[in-house]
Amino acid sequence: MKPSVVRPLAILGAAVLALVVYFVARAAAGELIVKTGGSEQTVTPVAVVGTVVLVGLLGWGLLALLEKLTAKGRTVWTVVAGVFLVLSLLGPLGGTDAGTKLSLALLHLLVGAVIIIGFTRAPRPA
Repeated sequence: MKPSVVRPLAILGAAVLALVVYFVARAAAGELIVKTGGSEQTVTPVAVVGTVVLVGLLGWGLLALLEKLTAKGRTVWTVVAGVFLVLSLLGPLGGTDAGTKLSLALLHLLVGAVIIIGFTRAPRPA
């Protein structure tokens, strides 16, 4: 399969997996509430899917650019994606309770893994 097919499927798969984890986490831990600045916000399914799609598209764009600019584009992208995944784990620290923090960390790790593996396992573009 071409990268133009595999990569959108990776984003879709990550979004579906994120929704499943979100709903399981909600059933187990209740509302997922995070502190942002001085206020609290409830994490919604729309926010989960929107974030996955946005991050996936940005990652895909960066990977496509790096593949055009350098022969090691995929390697460079994988390192950058890994760094961003680790940094994204700071976000769940804003959870108001342990269940929310654990659920959000799991969401970040699973989505990151699906996108990184899905994007890097796709055949190289022609």
